[in-house]
Amino acid sequence: MLPQALNGLIDALGRLPGVGPRTAERYAYFLFKSDSKLSQNLADALSNLHSGVKSCPVTFALIDANEEYSPFYTDKSRDKTTVMVVEEPLDIYAIEQTKAYKGTYHVLGGAISPIDGITPEQLHIGELIKRVNDDDVKEVIIATNPSVEGESTALLLEKMLHEQNPNLKLTRLARGLPLGVDLSYADQITLSAALENRTQL
Repeated sequence: MLPQALNGLIDALGRLPGVGPRTAERYAYFLFKSDSKLSQNLADALSNLHSGVKSCPVTFALIDANEEYSPFYTDKSRDKTTVMVVEEPLDIYAIEQTKAYKGTYHVLGGAISPIDGITPEQLHIGELIKRVNDDDVKEVIIATNPSVEGESTALLLEKMLHEQNPNLKLTRLARGLPLGVDLSYADQITLSAALENRTQL
C-alpha cells in the first residue's frame, strides 16, 4: 500500500486525459523524488489557473484575467474583416505558429456532438453571426476538425451564415495528404479529401 498523499496524487493525475494508471504512478513518483520546489511551482501554477485565465468576450480566445479583449482582436495589424472559426482556443496557437494568417479568430467552444450532449445552442454561433454584422466581416474561414462532429458543425455554420448574409465569402481549410505520407498508409477519409481538393498543375 502506498502512502495516502502519494495515492491521492496518483488518483488526481489519473483523471487527466491520456494519463493511465501506470503513467500517473510514474508522474507522481517523479514529483516525489524531485526537488520540492518543482512540486511547489506546479501547485502554484494550478492554483492560479482559474483565477488568472478567462475568455475574450468577442473571440472566446483565452486571455489573461487583467485583459479586456484578446490581442488577436485588438491588434490594429489584424484584419477584422476575416475571421477564422476554430473549435477550441488552443487551435489558434497551432495556426499562429505558421505565421501565415493575419485575420482574427472565433472559438466555438467545441463541435456539435449529440452523443456528448453538445448542441448548437451551446456553441458560440450566435456571437459569430453578430460579429459578422458588427465588424462588417467579408470572409469566414471554417477551420473545424476533419471529424464527423467537425464536418457537421461546418455544414451548420455554412447554412446559418449564408442565411444571414448570402454575400459572405465562406471558405474551408484545405484537406488532404500531409507531406511525407505514402499513399498506402493514408486512410480512406484523407484520400477522399485529397481527391476532392486536388489542384490543377
